[in-house]
Amino acid sequence: MSEDDKNPARQVIADYAHSHFRYFRTADGTVYAQKNGHPVARPIRSQGTTGSHRQELMVGLFKDGVGVFNGTALKEALDLIEALALSEEVQPTYIRVAPGYDGATWLDLGRADGQSIRIHPTGWEVKVPDPREVSWRRTQLTGELPLPARDTNGKGIDLLLRLCNFATAETECLAIAWLIGCLGPSVPVPAPFLTGPQGAGKSTGGRMLVRIIEGMTGDLRRAPKDEENLIAAVAAGWVTALDNLSHMTPDLSDAMCCIVTGAESVKRALFTDGDVFRVGYRRPLLLTGIDVGVIRPDLAERLLPLRLERPKVRRTEAELWTEYAEVLPVVLGSLLDLTVKVRAVDAETPTDLRMADFAHLCAQLDGATGLGALAAYRASLDELNDDVIEGDLLAQTVLRHAESIEPGEAQRMTSTEWLHCLTRLYSDEDMRSLPKGWPTTGKVLSDRLKRLQPTLAARGVLIDSGRTREGRYLEMARASAPPPHVQEAAF
Repeated sequence: MSEDDKNPARQVIADYAHSHFRYFRTADGTVYAQKNGHPVARPIRSQGTTGSHRQELMVGLFKDGVGVFNGTALKEALDLIEALALSEEVQPTYIRVAPGYDGATWLDLGRADGQSIRIHPTGWEVKVPDPREVSWRRTQLTGELPLPARDTNGKGIDLLLRLCNFATAETECLAIAWLIGCLGPSVPVPAPFLTGPQGAGKSTGGRMLVRIIEGMTGDLRRAPKDEENLIAAVAAGWVTALDNLSHMTPDLSDAMCCIVTGAESVKRALFTDGDVFRVGYRRPLLLTGIDVGVIRPDLAERLLPLRLERPKVRRTEAELWTEYAEVLPVVLGSLLDLTVKVRAVDAETPTDLRMADFAHLCAQLDGATGLGALAAYRASLDELNDDVIEGDLLAQTVLRHAESIEPGEAQRMTSTEWLHCLTRLYSDEDMRSLPKGWPTTGKVLSDRLKRLQPTLAARGVLIDSGRTREGRYLEMARASAPPPHVQEAAF
């Protein structure tokens, strides 16, 4: 063959790549490659240790006898492939959990053969998804799950609860509801906060819950020191578990709120002058600790306290995790069976709770099992409101002043007038000095009260704001009757 008839190496690589791989792009412009018929996608620019497309392309060329090519040819071929793929269809990639066709959702088992679990209100099955329906993205945090057991009759749930040290039946049903919520890609779930006395097995219990979704390699991590590292850890996995929290800064609290309900981070792309890349994230979050101090009201609405107790009989780590690994297929199978039943239930969505999707899931769980998850969730929120009030002197002072207001009536003043009123109420009785963080201006007071609105409303104190010809005002009123959810929780 003459030199003119030979194809350049980059053309040989590109032809081989397009015959063996499917290329597409995501909404942010990242180009991914999938082996034909396989759901796992890899970014073509990745150099990660979990296996890059460049590596699998080189191996394929070598094993199929096409040849071994130098780095320049591979780079030129990948540059061409990336340019061509930018005109292809847009398809998202998912980590661990993904939406599917016909109302189904998928759970990635993390297996090399691509087998995944399709969950539908009519049942669940293990199969390899169509790559055009689901494209999995995997990282070093993507562990392998065992194949779930069939026909468990719910015994896996009992086995899990026996291994964990949950203090009450209410705590157990909330933990189950959270696990079901983790299997839904579009359901924001509150962050479980595993708490209890020293030696209650909080870290062990957290690992057990996480590993049902993330496999035996799933583990707890220390909270990163800054938001950027936290976002990186969150974006690389599905469930983010932070261990042994003893203090929560305002920045960390705000970041956790964003993780639970969803947010987006925009940063400058490296080695560019003006390009940016977007990182969108909404992930299940799990926390452990004895006490994190003062809880901000916005985070309290997104927490799910799960109290543990000290076990009466201690076991070695080796014994405990050996048994856990043995029962994990049964636990996963029972959880999938229960998820199918719950999703088939038609239930009303409570309209008075911040995390309405999770409240609806609890109502569905009650319809399927009668566990009382919704009442337990309301009671947990009421308990968290108590924690917020106990840690906020301004909230305590507002509640004291509200006792002088008749039920059904309201008082209206400017924010400055309210500041003087509440300051006198706090300091005059014992001539106490104002605590650190007490509002110093009417604007600061107004902002603090807006943040406390849900907490105060749960105690029957309603805060409203508005404007008249004279200027802006704050209005404080007492509800004529306790909020309905408080009555239900007490019942």
